[in-house]
Amino acid sequence: MLDASGATSSVPSAAAASIPTPAVMEGGGSYNQNAKIPAGGAKLAVPLLEEAARKIPLAERNDPIFIADYGSSQGKNSLAPMRAAIRVLRARVGPERPICVVHVDQAANDFSTLFEVVQKDPERYCEDDSQVFPSAIGRSFYENVFPSESIDLGWSSYAAIWLSRTPALIPGHFISPASTGEVRKAFERQAAEDWRTFLSLRAIELRPGGHLVIVLPGLNDEGASGLEDFFNGANAVLSQLVTDGVITANERSRMVLGSYPRRRVELLEPFRAEGLFRGLRAEHCEVSQLPDAAWLDYKHDGNREVLANRHAGFFRAIFVPSLASALANVDSRVGFADAMEQRLKRRVLEQPMPLHTFVQIMVVAKQSTAGRRPSQNSGD
Repeated sequence: MLDASGATSSVPSAAAASIPTPAVMEGGGSYNQNAKIPAGGAKLAVPLLEEAARKIPLAERNDPIFIADYGSSQGKNSLAPMRAAIRVLRARVGPERPICVVHVDQAANDFSTLFEVVQKDPERYCEDDSQVFPSAIGRSFYENVFPSESIDLGWSSYAAIWLSRTPALIPGHFISPASTGEVRKAFERQAAEDWRTFLSLRAIELRPGGHLVIVLPGLNDEGASGLEDFFNGANAVLSQLVTDGVITANERSRMVLGSYPRRRVELLEPFRAEGLFRGLRAEHCEVSQLPDAAWLDYKHDGNREVLANRHAGFFRAIFVPSLASALANVDSRVGFADAMEQRLKRRVLEQPMPLHTFVQIMVVAKQSTAGRRPSQNSGD
């Protein structure tokens, strides 16, 4: 397990007031450029998304089909899944049926980059299809995002690991698997509550028979994520930055990621009692190891500089914005991000290691209305 520097975990008396608000991914297209690990996990789930697109019931009238992309970030990693789902749906309904793809993320997300990607990327999903209509909503998926029973097909990749709020600071570290005692319990409670909230809201939004495919970074049955050594190295870098005066000890103590990687048993817990949760049934849930593409390239070409750039860039784009939100001076955040990235690169150059992670893939389906006759093209 992760090293928590031997600190005793306890919830500080005034913790809630001092915990920074979690930040979105680094903007300017940085996430798109550095999120190859999430892209790899999503790729494993695309066949299940295609299967879901074949199975969802579709009315015979020409109403638009709605696909929701919950937690889209800057859009690049959504292109291949959306393209695959649209291809299956087109085979079912023909070229004239409108298909609406709605990307959902927090209001602070870099939507300018998302719209540019959707409009101009060579792999965009709406090219040569005038009846595909992309749009976006700036709202947390821990709130109602769509009207009741309006979504046919849902997709969420690597987003639901982030909590609606960070419940506590983590003495000696910044990541929840390093926590112990009351701090660990606080994260477990928040994660369980958020997971139920996420599922409950999607149960309202999905149409009867609708499917939702969820991809998450997770833990294997032994509680390992594959990132332990890498995160411990980043934790050591933070200590060095305090020593060198880049950040203060107080700022360091407030740095925390509001995320929680779950085990398979935690994902399935809401369904344990009756096999259903809010009318949703878990049709598929598995954990797989995801090989580190950057490491495989390094083993092939031996280019340690490229490996260091990719690993450090991954950490910066995804995690540094949340850590930087603890800094008192907003103007110093870019300098902190630069320093963090450079020192992580140095560590990787000195001691390269693979980031072979674990990915959880889950498919949930909303029960069809009792007695409802499936349409001829429902796939049933």
